[in-house]
Amino acid sequence: MRKVIVSEFVSLDGVMENPAWTFQFGSKEQEQFKFDELFGCDALLLGRVTYQGFAEAWPKMEEQTGVYGERMNSMPKYVASRTLTEMEWNANLIRGDLLEEVNRLKGEPGQDILVFGSCELVHTLTELDLVDEYRLMVFPIVLGSGKRVFKDGSEQKILKLVESKRFASGVVVLSYEPASKSGK
Repeated sequence: MRKVIVSEFVSLDGVMENPAWTFQFGSKEQEQFKFDELFGCDALLLGRVTYQGFAEAWPKMEEQTGVYGERMNSMPKYVASRTLTEMEWNANLIRGDLLEEVNRLKGEPGQDILVFGSCELVHTLTELDLVDEYRLMVFPIVLGSGKRVFKDGSEQKILKLVESKRFASGVVVLSYEPASKSGK
């Protein structure tokens, strides 16, 4: 069964919003990690806001991003939105019940499903217990405010660390599974 992997850029205080603050910490190690991550999956699951931003930007970036950009542009995308009616950029609108649709996608053959950004969608996926892994690329910066991976008032979740990586830039990737899904 495919996994839903939430992969986020996060500040030390948990902010994921508008990650322009990550650029100062860029490194070849991080680029290689994100490259391997993207090629380890064969679909993107996105919320409306992230989808619209990506659909606007990525087709214009293929020349400068090479095979990574080609992969971003060519892989299928599934978009959760209550307001969109038309899709472009190789995207499919999730029209039905999110729990049902994501479970259907997880049951299809293929590689894992990757979620980038999509804060509100991540909150909903977390509430519905649909996330199989959280990959948090934690940057050594405190932002003080902004949208967070786990929303205030969320139900307590116990996570199990399954992998960690440290980059020379001071950035670390912490990969967690919900404890309820460990061993599956």
